[in-house]
Amino acid sequence: MTEALSLLLVAPPGAGKGTQAARLAAHYGIAHISSGELLRKNVSEGTGIGRIVAGYLARGDLAPDELVIEMLTVPVLEAVREGGFVLDGFPRTLRQAQEAQRVARQFGGIQLQAVIHLAVEREELRRRLLARAAREGRSDDNEETIAHRLEVFDAETDPLLGSYAERGLLVGVNGEQPVEQVFSDVVTGVDRRRAAHRRHSGPGDASSPLKGPV
Repeated sequence: MTEALSLLLVAPPGAGKGTQAARLAAHYGIAHISSGELLRKNVSEGTGIGRIVAGYLARGDLAPDELVIEMLTVPVLEAVREGGFVLDGFPRTLRQAQEAQRVARQFGGIQLQAVIHLAVEREELRRRLLARAAREGRSDDNEETIAHRLEVFDAETDPLLGSYAERGLLVGVNGEQPVEQVFSDVVTGVDRRRAAHRRHSGPGDASSPLKGPV
């Protein structure tokens, strides 16, 4: 059976994660799973998870790891059975990645092929987020919350990116380019990582830096 394609998309708020993840999902025929969209859906529906995380989202803080993992486990496992996924917005920290790895082991492991990082300068992110707030009426996109969210991202996510780079999984892309060029660069990078993954993931090759769960 063909191995499921498992991709992570890591980028600061406003970098275009949702746009690129949706395009990747369509291109490769896999599921797009957005932790942010699922959290907001839970808040709007007033679920148990939603009631707990509402305050975190309003402040621009990360929701508790155990709740996010609980929320994502079923969609991720279903997507793996159907051929794969691109996960947008999680994990955001080394701690989250380690906990996700623990959960993945319980279900036989989920092998990542690539981790895509969209790099965008802070002022451009601020401009995009304010424009989105005006367009969509999103209460979690105001000057104070935007600044805090970007600070949290930098502090929490930089070590995570370093870890994925050491494992040979990171695909870095300039997210300030036109959408089509960003997508082209992402696909080129992902296809290169997939080829490297196939070369290094023969039977019994547990030492490869390209093997290992989320």
